[in-house]
Amino acid sequence: MSVTEDRVRTSGGETFESLSPATGEVVATLPVHSEAEVRQAVQLARKASQWWAGIGFDERKKRLQSFAGVLTRRREELLELISRENGKPSVDAFIEHLLAIEHLDWAARNAQRVMKPRKVAGSMLLANVKPILEYQPVGVVGVIGPWNYPLFTPMGSIAYALAAGNAVVFKPSEFTPAIGVWLADAFATVVPEQPVFQVVTGFGETGAALCRAGVDKLAFTGSAPTGRKIMAACAETLTPVLLELGGKDALLVDADADVKAAAGAALWGACSNAGQTCIGVERVYVVDAVYDQFVAELTAAAKDIRAGGDKPVIGPMTMPKQLDIVREHVEEALDRGAKAIVGGRESVRAPYIDPIILIDVPEDARVMREETFGPVLPVSRVKDLDEGIERANRTAYGLGAAVFAKKRGYEAARRIRSGMASVNSVLAFAGFPSLPFGGVGESGFGRIHGEDGLKEFTRPKAIAQQRFSTPAEMMSFDRPAWLPKVAARLGELKYGRRGR
Repeated sequence: MSVTEDRVRTSGGETFESLSPATGEVVATLPVHSEAEVRQAVQLARKASQWWAGIGFDERKKRLQSFAGVLTRRREELLELISRENGKPSVDAFIEHLLAIEHLDWAARNAQRVMKPRKVAGSMLLANVKPILEYQPVGVVGVIGPWNYPLFTPMGSIAYALAAGNAVVFKPSEFTPAIGVWLADAFATVVPEQPVFQVVTGFGETGAALCRAGVDKLAFTGSAPTGRKIMAACAETLTPVLLELGGKDALLVDADADVKAAAGAALWGACSNAGQTCIGVERVYVVDAVYDQFVAELTAAAKDIRAGGDKPVIGPMTMPKQLDIVREHVEEALDRGAKAIVGGRESVRAPYIDPIILIDVPEDARVMREETFGPVLPVSRVKDLDEGIERANRTAYGLGAAVFAKKRGYEAARRIRSGMASVNSVLAFAGFPSLPFGGVGESGFGRIHGEDGLKEFTRPKAIAQQRFSTPAEMMSFDRPAWLPKVAARLGELKYGRRGR
């Protein structure tokens, strides 16, 4: 919640503490916003959205780029908060920060180009009418953000919604709420006139209240089970939703790949941010010809990677119960015959998990089917790239993917059922503001980032403007008897020969 006076005020009721996952120290004490307070925030946002849309593209661009400037100048302050509240090492927080700034700037610079009115193709029936298409802001956008990337991920919705001319009410995860409050307060320094960007804090009930508070669209990032609850709550008021859910992303390695590069990328994609990445590498399929080499390179790359310590490469798990899920996945795989070539059961040591690399994992094990969301990497042998693609597609998820191959990389990336894919890299698609981000199946629907991300927070407006009147109108009861015959003849000349 912003500290300025025109933001939603709390009733002085229940509060909760945000704790550092590494030390257990209190990072911030925040209010649990009630349903009434959430509705109040949305009502304030309704008025603010009209003002924000009314100032126009150029002024919004100026304000949003000023916001990017504030985030840049106060970077160290924000990175320190992210590291304390989320637990990730400072360098991981820096990567997240840099990506967020680039996306914010891109959205600010491109909103007018994407949304402005433009003439589209005409009609033979209405030659005297000019068809115009534009995209208008929906009004108030509710955003429910995750804890794993508490800056970059929600900004993928917030920045694009704001650039499109909407007001935003943001409910951050209860595990990283102080970061959300910091963002709203920073934004208020460049947009002090109206509560264009507000934050409400609390638990699931606060998020549910936001779904029912009259927002014009709700963007949610989180798990598929919670996504279903969000969708059900929004259905009560026919509120459209954007769902960016979990993944079980696969990395494929073909015989002609740069095996050392593939191993390094697989390790980073699986273990960075303690494996708490929705587009992280959760399965690897390596063709038989280079399987042994890949496993050797992966083992060598992982030998010095540890969680915790004075200069951690991997930080703590942000959400305590996620340790239990990771432990269960690893133990079930090992109990069913999988082998741990790096780490093992002992690697799960709260609040940290050291890298765990598994081989010979049954394809129906939980660690191969369900989102693990920890630094665990199962590696499987396949006879060729086609089998790797087939196995990669054996999932209800469809978020990201990666392929390491020289000749067939692009072909394989296209054949994997996913919203995004990288060739000879991992997670690269997230770094391009011009590319849409989102999944299919259990990974959700809708897109953030890019032109699609801007349009996601707009409604298309179609206008047909008559340019001049004609003596004979087809769409009139006064049309002459000859006009339909002429129109029919023109249609035959234009379309009648097709398909012969």
